[in-house]
Amino acid sequence: MDEDRASVAERAAIAGSEVAFEAFRTGIDVEIKSGKTDVVTQADRDAQRRVIEVIRESHPEDAIVGEEEDELKEVPDTGAAWVVDPIDGTNNFVRDVQIWATSVAAVKDGEAVAAANVLPALGDTYVAGDGGVMRNGDPVSVSHRSDPETFAVVPTIWWGFDERDQYAAACEAIVERFADMRRYGCAQATLSMVASGQIEGAITNVTVNAWDSVAGVHLIRQAGGVVTDVHGDRWEPGCDGLVASNGEAHDVVLEAAREIEE
Repeated sequence: MDEDRASVAERAAIAGSEVAFEAFRTGIDVEIKSGKTDVVTQADRDAQRRVIEVIRESHPEDAIVGEEEDELKEVPDTGAAWVVDPIDGTNNFVRDVQIWATSVAAVKDGEAVAAANVLPALGDTYVAGDGGVMRNGDPVSVSHRSDPETFAVVPTIWWGFDERDQYAAACEAIVERFADMRRYGCAQATLSMVASGQIEGAITNVTVNAWDSVAGVHLIRQAGGVVTDVHGDRWEPGCDGLVASNGEAHDVVLEAAREIEE
């Protein structure tokens, strides 16, 4: 049944991404939510509605956790639910940058069982049930690099203007330990890249919203990687921070994440 949910997640994410992609690079109006960098567009709302329509075709009673509008904002501890981000990376989207994703995850009793991240402007679709990860129909896995000095690691999510010292600390911790640093401005794209071996890790000490994380975390775990909180415990929604790696030197990636607040 989890594979069925993986198919639904993929179908819903593709449908939502098509709605969003129609508005991409069209000069769509941008609205401000809670801060200067927290933006939303009508495309976000339209894409989320389309994702939910597809989910409701086969799972009409399941709970929906969604970034936009009046959907739930936390993953329920019991029962079946879907976690939706119609456009993860809206700041990229409104700047005409191609790195953004439509993300859908299926959850049972608080645990992800399937996920799909669709990056339509890049032509990539990542899907996982409980049997590994597929990108555009081909199996992928985390990187097999084991030397941290060859790793590329991302400071992900976002630090507010009153927390830029933490952002700077994250960058410093990365460049002191690893070969290089990336930043993509889209958490689900970042986590998908860890899952597919394009980068080795991602760190933040920020508590991450479910729609920015659940799908990507499931992809990484299915691809053979490791995701914990900043204390080294198994990551779950609502915990402190998020530390993802290919599992080869997770202790070093974790060390970098812990340095953010030190």
